[in-house]
Amino acid sequence: MTGSRTYHDPLHGAIRLDREHPAEALAIALIDTAPFQRLRRIRQLGPASLTFHGAESSRFTHSLGVLDLARRALRELSHFHPQLEQHAGLLYAAALLHDVGHGPLSHSGEEMYGLHHEAWSARLIREHPSLREPLEAFAPGIAAAVADLLLHGRSPNAAIKALVSSQLDCDRLDYLLRDSYSTGTRYGQLDLERILASLTLAPDGNLALHPKGLMAVEHYLVVRNLMYRSVYNHRLNVVCNWLLNRTIAVARQLGPQRVWADAVMARWLWQADALGLDDFLGNDDHRTGYHLQRWKEEGPQELQELCVRLLDRRLLKASDVSGLPRERRLELLALAQRLSEQAGLHADLCCGLQSQKNRGYHPYRGGLRLWDGRHLTALEQRSPLVQSLSEARESAWLIHPPEITVPLRAQLALEASDGAA
Repeated sequence: MTGSRTYHDPLHGAIRLDREHPAEALAIALIDTAPFQRLRRIRQLGPASLTFHGAESSRFTHSLGVLDLARRALRELSHFHPQLEQHAGLLYAAALLHDVGHGPLSHSGEEMYGLHHEAWSARLIREHPSLREPLEAFAPGIAAAVADLLLHGRSPNAAIKALVSSQLDCDRLDYLLRDSYSTGTRYGQLDLERILASLTLAPDGNLALHPKGLMAVEHYLVVRNLMYRSVYNHRLNVVCNWLLNRTIAVARQLGPQRVWADAVMARWLWQADALGLDDFLGNDDHRTGYHLQRWKEEGPQELQELCVRLLDRRLLKASDVSGLPRERRLELLALAQRLSEQAGLHADLCCGLQSQKNRGYHPYRGGLRLWDGRHLTALEQRSPLVQSLSEARESAWLIHPPEITVPLRAQLALEASDGAA
């Protein structure tokens, strides 16, 4: 089959794939498979649309964007290192399929169901005929190579690996741009052209950056930090993820005698360790959302309460307890539980603690390097700004019902005044 295909992307414009180019023909074949088309039914940002109403983009859209950026990056690097072109098939396949193993609601689904998308991506690539066969027809052994790259970070070429998975990979570049666009925030405006133009190879063959791109990369790392603080770890996202986790946990606890589920969802809930490929691919945002709707209408009271909060957006509150020691956070959780019970609520369905640590840059986890043709320097050694982003920062939230907000936050205000004193 000859000809080309064009995807019109809101960020990257026309993404044109040409079947005359073997690696691009492979990409078209992979896009047309059922496992990849399923990504149209997986939201990129999970339940974030309850906070940012425009956050409706899919993993399908994101994966096409990653492919486009990988192709552009390879084009830049190949001007000076044409030997990289031999890895185009591996790079394009890994860029496209890096998220094919995501469960419903993306990262939220990983927490809800207790799975890891990298492991499922690798398994699907190795075992699903519609993915494995076009890969093996392109080059024998490439299916295993793509799976190893995505799951273990192993690749015959260090620069190709870095374009797929590193602190400046095509995945991160696309999701920061795309998530900023879809959520209506303005933090994710990157100087993408300068970043791509500054890509080079260090003497050891690994990916590096020309110093002319230093400020663009500093900006990228600041943007990433701001996006985590303002979008990914937004307090209402934390609340929605907590509610989703509790919903699945309660459904599993109540068991199949009390909770309706179709055959696929029943295996996800109560036989998750034995999921087959078809069972895995059978669950997406549509199926999970349908079960939430059914449970809201006719499930046990505990499930109804949780699903009403999610589907009707009667969300819980989240109060910032980041500045308090763990022991005090637990005491405040106990207080919230007592106040909730006194208000006639089920404390285990409306009270919780969530915390996470974020680091804007990891200097020792594949840290970025600058190469000007003579000197190879760690990025943080040239940039005090990047050095400042290396410090881990914890955020912690006390989740509670709106009914107890006044007395609970009055106690938190006392905590703050005691700390100031």
